[in-house]
Amino acid sequence: MAKLLENIDYPSDLKKLREKDLPKVCAEIRDLIIQESSCNPGHFGASMGVVELTVALHYVYNTPYDKLIWDVGHQAYGHKILTGRRKQFHTNRRYKGISGFPNMSESEYDAFGVGHSSTSISAALGISIATELNGDKNRKVIAVIGDGSMTGGQAFEGLNNAGGVNADLLVILNDNNMSIDPNVGGISKYFVRMQTSKAYNNLRSGVWQLLKHFRRAGRKMQSWLRRHQHAVKSIVFNDSNLFEALGFRYFGPVDGHDVIALTKIFHDLKDIPGPKLLHVLTKKGKGFTPAENDATKWHAPGKFDRITGEIFNEPDSSSKGTKYQAVFGQTMLELARKNKNIVGITPAMPSGCSLNIMMEEMPERAFDVGIAEPHAVTFAAGMAVSGKIPFVNIYSSFMQRSYDQIIHDVALQKLNVVFCMDRGGLVGADGATHHGVFDLCFMRNIPNMTVSAPMDELELRNLMYTAQLPNKGPFAIRYPRGRGVLSEWEVDFTEIQVGKGRKISDGDAVAILSIGHPGNFVSEAVKILADENIHVAHYDMRFVKPIDTAILDEVASRFDHIITVEDGLVNGGFGSAVLEYFASAGLSKSVVRLGVPDRFIEQGTQQELYHECGFDTVGICQTVRKMLMLKLGNVKM
Repeated sequence: MAKLLENIDYPSDLKKLREKDLPKVCAEIRDLIIQESSCNPGHFGASMGVVELTVALHYVYNTPYDKLIWDVGHQAYGHKILTGRRKQFHTNRRYKGISGFPNMSESEYDAFGVGHSSTSISAALGISIATELNGDKNRKVIAVIGDGSMTGGQAFEGLNNAGGVNADLLVILNDNNMSIDPNVGGISKYFVRMQTSKAYNNLRSGVWQLLKHFRRAGRKMQSWLRRHQHAVKSIVFNDSNLFEALGFRYFGPVDGHDVIALTKIFHDLKDIPGPKLLHVLTKKGKGFTPAENDATKWHAPGKFDRITGEIFNEPDSSSKGTKYQAVFGQTMLELARKNKNIVGITPAMPSGCSLNIMMEEMPERAFDVGIAEPHAVTFAAGMAVSGKIPFVNIYSSFMQRSYDQIIHDVALQKLNVVFCMDRGGLVGADGATHHGVFDLCFMRNIPNMTVSAPMDELELRNLMYTAQLPNKGPFAIRYPRGRGVLSEWEVDFTEIQVGKGRKISDGDAVAILSIGHPGNFVSEAVKILADENIHVAHYDMRFVKPIDTAILDEVASRFDHIITVEDGLVNGGFGSAVLEYFASAGLSKSVVRLGVPDRFIEQGTQQELYHECGFDTVGICQTVRKMLMLKLGNVKM
């Protein structure tokens, strides 16, 4: 039997189908997501959970004229399949392929670029107000927020503003009680209460079933009930509705997996002006039993068997070491056992960053604060004022969201908060929204801040130990996604002197200064170049701030040609710090900075992106050879 999906390239094709065909379309979209995600890993569970919602939205609304904004964006695989990218979906998250997130440069159907959470309502409100100012009275604007994004403060800033200006806007709360890990906090508990209000739901169900017996009049009454159920609920629920208090008309909760019912609801909502919120209940991983049963594991599972559900934990062939995230988690637990003042904080990433290891043994000292990075930092500052030593683990690209709090609440007050910036550098398939390439730049500009990056797992462990020692102040440790290089790292802790690097190898041709894990690429390059009788001096600097001026003085006295290597933006980063020191000392040196250029880098494997940016082993070797030829006057850099 021919598949309906094969004839759907755009929403206009979807609209040609009968409503009764939509469940089949949903099933075929799920099959395609399973088929492609099983061999081309991505964010699986979230997109599986919103298939019916996606189909209903594109069936009813006139996209791309009507604007559909997906919060976080990893819910949008079905959206991409229905909007001209079905045939390219096999390239999802691959090098030079389509992005794993909505991307305005990729499609006119992607109304706003996303990747971080809690932005959809603000963006949708901006589009709605601009539409009104432009004199367009017909365009509809819809924000789909879910996967824990409603725990982010910006979501409530948007809700508050939208309700206050009475914008014509529909917010869909995709309530699956999950982000990567189960949602936490008062908001999550409030949603559960709304879902389980027995009196209201019994009344609504009973009235609904009764009205089915009254043909035409019954359908009109059902439509009326949809429009006015917020008033009924406020009476029966015996409580003020949070969203209505913010100026929204609240509808729901409704079944997010009944595609035909959703289309009818959207038809009704299109005719209701002003700010509206539809509360939709979905199951993360819907349609694939293993994912339904373990939403955390199946958020982004990697490759898997689409029949049995077996996940293939393929080792990273580029490295045999331990994942930095696991080293962090194990080290946190060991340090917390030794120091009763240590606490752990993460914004909704306990399993991703491995703080869950500490949570299992010490739940009273490890805190998941929800998707709320600014709150996490100031919460940590409050604990530091009270004598605790908070380790705040936030993915590097998400740390950007808390920059003011880092400066104002921590650094200005010289508080001993340890920032563990996970996923530093180029992270791979998540692409531009998730590359942690700005952290060395923005952290080194903050007074009182120590900024470090380990070359391997042992250095990460020892930097964490050092950071919790007395009088260390604000302390940032930045490490990459993926595995290190050491087979053994679980040894006794050793203090690392702040601001001191180390010499890895000596040579007389060129000096290479590295920061963080790219130092391992340098070590490999040094061996290759030694076989060519090119002997390179390599220094692992460890700290961007304070930088080891003794090493810089030594290098300046011995070498005229110097290379810096970093997995971060070259503008304002580690290499810039080296140049600044030489300039301040009145030294004129030939310095080539290898790192991420001044542009946004799209998705690909980490190895592909390292090579693109020129600081993998091959790129380092080529740079050394060119520099030596320059030294001889035979080539220009």
